[in-house]
Amino acid sequence: MILASSLPSGTNSMLGLTKNQYLSHFRRSRVFVCQQETNISEAGKDDIKSPIQGSSAEVTKGNISILNSQTAYQYTPPPLVSALEAAAIQKAATFHFPGHNRGRAAPSSLIRLIGMRPFLYDLGELPELGSFFPLEGPIMEAQKEAAKLFGSSETWFLVGGTTCGIQAAIMATCSPGDTLILPRNSHMSAISAMILSGALPHYIFPEYDSDWEVAGGVTPSQIEKAVKELETKGTKAAAVFVTSPTYHGICSDLSAICHLCHSYGTPVIVDEAHGAHLGFHPQMPKSALQQGADLVVQSTHKVLCSLTQSSMLHISGSIVNRERIRRCLQILQSTSPSMLLLASLDAARAQISKNPETIFNEAMELSTEAKSSIEKIPGISLLDFPSFSSFPAIDPMRLTLGFWKLGLSGYEADEILSRDQKVIPEIVGTRSITIVISMGTCRDHLLRLVAGLKQLSEAFLPFLGEVDDGVINSGQEPLPFTNVSVQLSVRDAFFASKRRVNIRESLGEICGELICPYPPGTPVLCPGEIITEEALDYLLGVRVNFGLIAGPSDPTLSSIFVCE
Repeated sequence: MILASSLPSGTNSMLGLTKNQYLSHFRRSRVFVCQQETNISEAGKDDIKSPIQGSSAEVTKGNISILNSQTAYQYTPPPLVSALEAAAIQKAATFHFPGHNRGRAAPSSLIRLIGMRPFLYDLGELPELGSFFPLEGPIMEAQKEAAKLFGSSETWFLVGGTTCGIQAAIMATCSPGDTLILPRNSHMSAISAMILSGALPHYIFPEYDSDWEVAGGVTPSQIEKAVKELETKGTKAAAVFVTSPTYHGICSDLSAICHLCHSYGTPVIVDEAHGAHLGFHPQMPKSALQQGADLVVQSTHKVLCSLTQSSMLHISGSIVNRERIRRCLQILQSTSPSMLLLASLDAARAQISKNPETIFNEAMELSTEAKSSIEKIPGISLLDFPSFSSFPAIDPMRLTLGFWKLGLSGYEADEILSRDQKVIPEIVGTRSITIVISMGTCRDHLLRLVAGLKQLSEAFLPFLGEVDDGVINSGQEPLPFTNVSVQLSVRDAFFASKRRVNIRESLGEICGELICPYPPGTPVLCPGEIITEEALDYLLGVRVNFGLIAGPSDPTLSSIFVCE
């Protein structure tokens, strides 16, 4: 109830307020009460503890100097988590969404799986929790705290993953007909963003290591070449899109790239989905924001500890129109965001901000120990320099292991490791597997990995002299990029009428869908491109070797959609 004494000065009753004024005041009152309850309920409680067991780092309540900001950062409790906790314990008669009504009607099968507690916090945009559109309340405060930690001008929480952030970033910088410079091995979300925005691609073809069958990043010289190529055509790029680090952890020289692009007044968008942790340890590469990027999208859930599907979009500098970003996000984001996902982003921020300079110490130590042990195992290769020596760094928490010296493919090694040691990697490729080390990695699991690798070495090393390296070579080198011909824009090809044809009858037709083999995760054909003999040979080689192909409607690649 709102008492007369709590109304704005000069108002004796609710009759003196308009409906909007009343609702606005009511909303502020509820937030105030909620915050009071939160402070009382938190009184005397310990701060949130880091999940790293055995960490000796002391938590301080004073100023903490962090790597990602020029100023000291003072830890604050997670505002959205606190507000959500207070809202969930209210003895309220609830007549709002979602339909399970705080778990009262939750499906029994899901209750058996996750229990009742998640449903208590699965709430909608109640006034005391804030909202996305317009941005206000604890959600807004949580985003501000994230911006302080990561060193951005503004940060937006994403419940549609990094895909949503990449789409918003490209839509905010590229209008229909504008040119976007991007690497050919960009995530599929960059392709979908060009469909949404109408941007035209100018591709950079990444360095490719055929021993590993892994694509790298892009170099400043490649960006400069692309910029000059556009200049000769009388145009310039609306934006430059870079993936750094790549899925395998290869980092581009973003400082040099940003300096180059900014000299032309061109914004730099960085897909940092795999690098939300960068910059928080002296042995890690610098983050994209530290190196001057204008828009950075991070999958907070990948190496940090938010829930899957939750990400962040950061903006820095003044080149990009901030209001246009907001409008794009309002189009792309759900109007019913999951409070659990949003709270997990807030909690992940708070977890890092407690001790940002030391929180990755244990994970880095485990990574160093693992590398040292693996390097001593005969027949096992570890992706490092001089591979991709033209790039400044490889993420130390991303380990890619090769098995071709043992006569094994990545798929075969993965099958054995899974069967014997229950080891599950992040990426399985033709010639390698990639493992991710994070704050949640424990020593026992790494010991099992090393034990499994030693068993592989002992079992298959005796046959080393009999191995024909070509047996595990997929025959897919070099990548068929020398003859790319674009007939339609990605957007026009997406909306064009299409027909399905036999893959062997598609030569010379205009491709109607994205076809992207893994590894190396580089599209061989994009919508609107002429289907070439080189591309078909490559794709048929992937199919013969049981490689994974993403994008086509026919996963067997017996047929393909082409544009009319």
